[in-house]
Amino acid sequence: MAAIKYQSLVKELLSLAEIEINGSKPWDIQVHDERFYKRVITEVELGLGESYMDGWWEVEKLDEMIYRIVRADLQKKAKRNLKIALRLAGFYLFNMQSRHRAFIIGERHYDLGNDLFQNMLDKRMNYSCAYWKNADNLDEAQENKLDLICKKLYLKTGMRVLDIGCGWGAFGKYAAEKYGVEVVGITVSKEQVILGKELCRGLPVELHLQDYRDVDEKFDRIVSVGMIEHVGYKNYRTYFKVAERNLKDDGLFLLHTIGEVRSTKSTDAWTHKYIFPNGMLPSIAQLAKAVENLFVIEDLHNFGADYDKTLMAWFNNFNSNWDKIKNKYSERFYRMWKYFLLSCAGAFRARNKNQLWQIVLSKRGIPGGYFSIR
Repeated sequence: MAAIKYQSLVKELLSLAEIEINGSKPWDIQVHDERFYKRVITEVELGLGESYMDGWWEVEKLDEMIYRIVRADLQKKAKRNLKIALRLAGFYLFNMQSRHRAFIIGERHYDLGNDLFQNMLDKRMNYSCAYWKNADNLDEAQENKLDLICKKLYLKTGMRVLDIGCGWGAFGKYAAEKYGVEVVGITVSKEQVILGKELCRGLPVELHLQDYRDVDEKFDRIVSVGMIEHVGYKNYRTYFKVAERNLKDDGLFLLHTIGEVRSTKSTDAWTHKYIFPNGMLPSIAQLAKAVENLFVIEDLHNFGADYDKTLMAWFNNFNSNWDKIKNKYSERFYRMWKYFLLSCAGAFRARNKNQLWQIVLSKRGIPGGYFSIR
């Protein structure tokens, strides 16, 4: 009787997003294990993701299914139980992104293997949203994004730039090559430092394995692309104080970040467990509060719809190159990574939850005003 109840609840919820169980549409779920129903109702996002990893269900267009779930706001209709609440309690009780925990994300995500990311990303190794305006492919769209950042920062030859969360040095390499600047990049990933130094060899680009709180040096410009998602709401103010301390008075700071339309203090349980441990997305309200009396917000640019195309391009690369790397990873990892990329694409496609912002900040306000670039 309980099994029938769970099945009925799942069908009822999914019908709100026009998704059927064992239906004929590409976004309809095909259930292979009846335990799926109870797992989804009792464990919500964690149960949905883990049951997919375990092969309990399949869907032809995973991205389209998630798009419909997010667009219908089903997350708000499905209640988390005590087990899930306890799993996420650390976000409220502790500083999950403290100095001594800062390197966990590097070890568990970015150090998964440079070969994985080389077979998924563009040729410059950008692991953040591309800018698809007038671009025909991922390489062009990522170069567009790098050039957009450089232009928004009004880079000039000889400037010194701090890149907080530098990844494999994609921005540093591009900015040094095209704009003649010197770049110091910091990351918490050992693998990123190793490959990044190789990719930036011969250029005025330094990459360091370092927590952002330990930087103490003046720069003409600061950029941070896709890193504040790992900072945590308890540390936003500290993060911006560090940026303010290290930026010259007439400097500019560009923040590129995924954002949430609602202020939250945790991520979902599946993402926390499998993809980005201790990560969380900021809201505009949280960021605005954190920069108060430190920075003037000169420009805010939302191009979150471009992340859908970026994630689909990453998945196509990952999927087509899987045979090259599958001996290093399991089939369950493949399903996990597929779920990660396609579910994120669907969430950005929905437009009512995840956003992508580029925010330009100055310390004292730009005399005469800041002129936006798109």
